Amino acid sequence: MIRSILIGVLSIGLIGTAFWGFQERKQSQILMNSAETNYQRAFHELVYHVDQLEDILGTVLAMNSRRQLSPQLAEVWRVTSIAQNELGELPLGLIPLNKTEEFLYNLGNFTYKAAVRDLDKQPLTKKEYQTLEKLYEVSKDIQQDLRKTQATVIQKNLRWLDVEADLVAQKEPLDNAVIDGFHIVDKKLKGFSETEWNASFSQMSQNDEDLAKKLKEEAEVSEEEAKKRALSFLHLPKDTVIQASHTGKGLAYEAYSFSIDDPDNKVNIMMDVTKKGGHPVWFLQARAIEGSKLSLNEAAEKAKHFLNRNGFKNMQLMNSVQYDNIGSFEFSYVQEDVRIYADKVILQVALDNGDVISFDGKNYLTNHRKRDLKKPTLTTEQAKKRLNPKLKVMSEHIAVIKNELDEEVLCYEYYGVIQDNTYRIFVNALDGEEELVEKLTQSSSIYEVGSAK
Repeated sequence: MIRSILIGVLSIGLIGTAFWGFQERKQSQILMNSAETNYQRAFHELVYHVDQLEDILGTVLAMNSRRQLSPQLAEVWRVTSIAQNELGELPLGLIPLNKTEEFLYNLGNFTYKAAVRDLDKQPLTKKEYQTLEKLYEVSKDIQQDLRKTQATVIQKNLRWLDVEADLVAQKEPLDNAVIDGFHIVDKKLKGFSETEWNASFSQMSQNDEDLAKKLKEEAEVSEEEAKKRALSFLHLPKDTVIQASHTGKGLAYEAYSFSIDDPDNKVNIMMDVTKKGGHPVWFLQARAIEGSKLSLNEAAEKAKHFLNRNGFKNMQLMNSVQYDNIGSFEFSYVQEDVRIYADKVILQVALDNGDVISFDGKNYLTNHRKRDLKKPTLTTEQAKKRLNPKLKVMSEHIAVIKNELDEEVLCYEYYGVIQDNTYRIFVNALDGEEELVEKLTQSSSIYEVGSAK
């Protein structure tokens, strides 16, 4: 009797163990299949977006309209950000892809800075066009190599989990077509040296280094804390889906790169948050803008509200411009009624619903501090005598700008008109030298603007 009971108990135990083992294997297989699916998706989307980059860069080179140029350059930046994240999702952490990461980051930086500036006042230079031509050729080369790798993956039914296993095992040599394909891409990009980026990109790199120095003494935040700060900055619910990767070695400062689901617009938001201090650097919402329902002034109020909500105090609107269905706004910090142009942020607002779809706060983050401001040695009347007598002054301010030596100088800032043209002129408040003259477009001729307080 007891023997029968024991046999029964043991049988049940064996069956239970076998069932548990089966369930574990089943669960493990499900997880492996899910991981493989995600890897395959990221890879094929990466190839697709590199295809897109080549197409858009080709379109940019064929354009002759500055109004159309800015949106296309912004589109290059958007697609580059997506490609960076897709590359980060692949199990390639053990492959040195420094040049690939640097290239994508540099391409995004270059096109973003060109997209947000006023191309009527500062059109692309000959050197910048040459850079774009080179970028187009390089992107075509990368596209071809990635397509070859993609064809191999499809034809041979290669699995990314096998790639990951080979990398972890550190087989010498690594006999894997996928790994070889990415090695070829990275090797080719070594030929596109930093000397081929124009002077404005060199300044971007310097800005990144300056930001790294500024953040050096700040405490590092965890990935989870950075996620919380990102969602708070965007005013999104705490349960919003957010994926993280780390910025590549092409960046002087370390940051978390987030891909965030926007539940309202069913698109992703790309965003960088610094590891040191946990500061949002930039974000971009990638979606189509369906027409214009807001005026540029209404959109400016939306941008100002966004800054207020996120703790940017005493910010004043300096420039605004509209292209297609997007309003672009530049705000600068005001200290003791003095405009500090280095402490600026740039925002873009969708004119269909008033959403802030782009934010660049790197300049503010790098430069913002309490300054010991000098007092003018010249009166405004004395400074005005240095202006063209034909200029009719409409408004004036006191401001700090950077001169050609990258030194901050105190200036009188005059907005004025000659015939039908509007100008902004900066005269040094200490020695009367004319520091800068700008011709403004109609949309950016803002004489009196309110502060975000």
